[in-house]
Amino acid sequence: MFAIWPDIRMSEHKIKIPAGEAGAYKITVGTEILGSVWPQIETDFGRYNKFVVTDENLVSAGHLEKLLDSREVPAFVISPPGETSKHINTVISIIEAMEKAYLGRDTLVVGIGGGTVGDIAGFAASVFKRGVPVVHIPTTTVAQADSAIGGKTGVDSSMSKNAFGAFRHPAAVYIDVATLATLDERQYRAGLVESVKHALIADSDYFDFIENNLDGILERKTEVLERIAHLNCKIKGVVVETDPGERNLRRILNYGHTVGHAVEAAGKYELLHGEAVAIGIIAAGLIEIEMKLAEHARLDRIRTILEKLGLPVKLPKDLTENSLIDIIKHDKKAVNKWPRFVLLTRIGQVYSRGGQWAVEVERLIVEKVLRNLQE
Repeated sequence: MFAIWPDIRMSEHKIKIPAGEAGAYKITVGTEILGSVWPQIETDFGRYNKFVVTDENLVSAGHLEKLLDSREVPAFVISPPGETSKHINTVISIIEAMEKAYLGRDTLVVGIGGGTVGDIAGFAASVFKRGVPVVHIPTTTVAQADSAIGGKTGVDSSMSKNAFGAFRHPAAVYIDVATLATLDERQYRAGLVESVKHALIADSDYFDFIENNLDGILERKTEVLERIAHLNCKIKGVVVETDPGERNLRRILNYGHTVGHAVEAAGKYELLHGEAVAIGIIAAGLIEIEMKLAEHARLDRIRTILEKLGLPVKLPKDLTENSLIDIIKHDKKAVNKWPRFVLLTRIGQVYSRGGQWAVEVERLIVEKVLRNLQE
């Protein structure tokens, strides 16, 4: 579905969620639309009291001020920003702040920020008063490509990523690609991994587009970023509509994430999520070669893109095979202490075995791949 707000270039997508309260939610994509988002929220969700969750980065960048435009709205600012605050105590603090503001079940949580803000805001919304709606305004490459869409929420335990979590599909998502202009270079590049992942699992033409437009992507050209946003929404929307609760097909979105999450956790989150997933994508490619699903040439194309984005393709020296294996055994999708892996048969097509999109991989193969990934 496409629609235009007056004098603002943007477009809209709808994702249908079976058994959802409204049956669907709207994703609006555009450039320089942030100043018009709050009036639209008031139009669409006027009966709700609003509570904003953000972090210090968004305050410093001026995005919160631009969104609210001097409106007085109760808010919680996550400090410090980033993965170190993605734990249950932050959620408790948010819920208590909402209670101190005398908010109830007629509350709409508005999360504006990156993937960490969205995960925390969504999880807080899922458990506050047994659940209230949440709206996402993603402002990073990783959030706009992936985490704001699909309803996954969660915070980390001391041992693994997203150990506490719930599915809470958003009531709406507003994507302003202009907010990416203030994102620091490392965060910007790392978040692009989720776009590469979408192309790898679902659309070879999209992969070609990324491959042929790397200069424009790195220059943050808005027309290129809008195209990427549309393709990400299209790909993830189809997957989420088909499998909103991650029973089977939706697992393809975890491509590169099983090893990636282990790398992230083992490194005490010194690597950004996208940096760790880049390593995980290379690991998946090496597993595919070991299982005769791919030739080296395919992985070389993928590695070239990741290297041009300035992302790591080898494990940090201080990460050991044993420490990674132990964390992989704690993966939230593990069965009998060992997860299944998402693999490709070709760019744009995920490997399926017995109707399952995540398949068993022998531990010996994973151990060999991790050794080969050592710097």
